[in-house]
Amino acid sequence: MRQGTGTAQVKRWLRYLAFALALAFLVLTVVNASWLAPEPKGAVKLIAHRGIHQLPDRAANGRETCAAGGIEPPVHDYLGNTARSIARAAKLGAHVIAIGVASTADGEIAVFDGPMVDCRTNGTGKVRDLTMAQLKALDAGYGYTIDGGRTYPFRGEGVGAIPTLAEAIRAARRARLLYDFTGADPAEADRLAAALRKAGRDPVAARDGFRGDPAHVARIAEHFPGAWAFSEESAAACSAAYRTWGWFGLVPEACENGTLLVPLDRQWTFAGWPNRLIARMEEAGAHVVIVTPHEDGRLGGLDLPEQLGEIPASFNGYAMVEDGFTVIPALINRFDDRSQAEIDAAQAALQRRRESR
Repeated sequence: MRQGTGTAQVKRWLRYLAFALALAFLVLTVVNASWLAPEPKGAVKLIAHRGIHQLPDRAANGRETCAAGGIEPPVHDYLGNTARSIARAAKLGAHVIAIGVASTADGEIAVFDGPMVDCRTNGTGKVRDLTMAQLKALDAGYGYTIDGGRTYPFRGEGVGAIPTLAEAIRAARRARLLYDFTGADPAEADRLAAALRKAGRDPVAARDGFRGDPAHVARIAEHFPGAWAFSEESAAACSAAYRTWGWFGLVPEACENGTLLVPLDRQWTFAGWPNRLIARMEEAGAHVVIVTPHEDGRLGGLDLPEQLGEIPASFNGYAMVEDGFTVIPALINRFDDRSQAEIDAAQAALQRRRESR
């Protein structure tokens, strides 16, 4: 009798446990159901990284290699972070343009990708050790090569092309800007804030953003309370915490007024994707950015038009774009002013890129 009674009790508790688990699963499913969340307002917003630029050849570039040292065969003549490339990205319809910023020896803010000028230009040294006039004298296209240094298709084409912050702002027209700090000095945030005020640019009113080290972000918060500002560390912390706690209907503290990065191939790991997640992040004052993972673990942007099809139609956050020359027109074709020759060359380049993966 005792053995039978004990067996019956075990079975009863197993039934209770199974019922509790099923109930918990049902509750969590309903709590995170995207289809039960309100429909987000608006559409996806594209962030053109460096404006329109030359894409690095992934096979030719390691993690520490300057992208100019090995690029894909060019299909256009735009150099990233120049006024021309920023203006073209804006004309094609980019909502936000991410630009590298660094302070110069004479107190200006230059728009340039990286703290050193050695790789991309015919100069040497750090951006911060050169005056704006010295940077203007450099050839911004000097170091770009497609064949390991045998030919340099843009040499002589980039003299005077490194813009000041004011020139970049004018080139962007109505597009928003995401300022990427390329140096490690926190004081660069103070210099950028001063330059923005001098240029008459209110980043809060313009809905611009800032990305840099945690020290940069802290300084920007002092200068422009309420501005969108994040570091890789803060965004990673938000994303990791939400992937755990989001399934319980919770928004982690790390995401409050923060930035959530969602890898394109890992959308399903984020609770309530997309509508419920968007509602939670909007309530928390957070920005959601779709990125693409590289083989070495770095995060990048969309570089194939078909990747747009992997983004839910209701998503109204941001998507980082690496190849703005092809991805932006694929979403916003009414501004596509590319020539047929440019389109044909771009399509051939896309096919080579697909085949290389």
